[in-house]
Amino acid sequence: MKRSELSAELLAAVYKSQVDEVEGAIIYDFLAKREKNPENKKVLKTMGEEETKHAKTWKEITGEDVKPRGFFIFFMKLLSYIFGFTFVLKQMAKSEEKGAASYNELAQKIPLAARMAEEEEQHEEALFKMLDEERLHYVGAMVLGLNDALVELTGAIAGVTFALANTKMVAMTGIITGISATLSMAASNYLAERADGNKNALKSSLYTGIAYLVTVALLVLPYLLLPAHLYAVAFVIMLATVIFIILFFNYYLSVVKDEPFLRRFGEMAIISMSVALLSFVIGILAKNLLGIDA
Repeated sequence: MKRSELSAELLAAVYKSQVDEVEGAIIYDFLAKREKNPENKKVLKTMGEEETKHAKTWKEITGEDVKPRGFFIFFMKLLSYIFGFTFVLKQMAKSEEKGAASYNELAQKIPLAARMAEEEEQHEEALFKMLDEERLHYVGAMVLGLNDALVELTGAIAGVTFALANTKMVAMTGIITGISATLSMAASNYLAERADGNKNALKSSLYTGIAYLVTVALLVLPYLLLPAHLYAVAFVIMLATVIFIILFFNYYLSVVKDEPFLRRFGEMAIISMSVALLSFVIGILAKNLLGIDA
């Protein structure tokens, strides 16, 4: 089919498909070069080549070269470094689903789009078969460390913030409590995994400990940065940080594990905020009952 035979709306759809294929080819090629697993590398390279072939097919209709979105390419590459290739591939898979739907619509007017729609579906199947990333084997360990740190540290910091009324004192308390809890949690996880016969118990405990320690650092940071008298501001920032961590981590899980985002986010947010509120009340009561004048 020639470009002159297409309506403006259909031509725009072809242009978008061409851009998507060019961007997909670039990203797949990038991931293939970084992937160490030979089978994964081979599949990614093949998929990139097919995307390139599709882009050339669309070019025969548009008669023009298209420019990929530079920021989008950069952003996807950055995500692959931060979250791993599974996260990026899952995002790509969602794009493939949209691409397949778009091709099915175009197939009514352009016959060759039907063939490409079938290939897009094969892409999706190949993607899910190849996903095998080490960090995903330890998501449970990371969830354990993250959840425990959020609940324990949010409660502890909320409880002492207005009792001590000093950001530096609160930070010191949080750091001591957090480091002790990190070591305790990592050791407990190691012993539990060893008891279950897990050969990678040490690595699992490291993931738990790192997740816990990072959470501790983020929650204590506002108290370290703000002046001593701005403890109330630090407390609000800490609560906002808790919500952000929960939002961020649950979005990651919703993508790589195909788990429901809103339900998990709601559960973690309600639990953490409830513990913070209860601990806050306990801290105020303890301050008054013990006659502490901070």
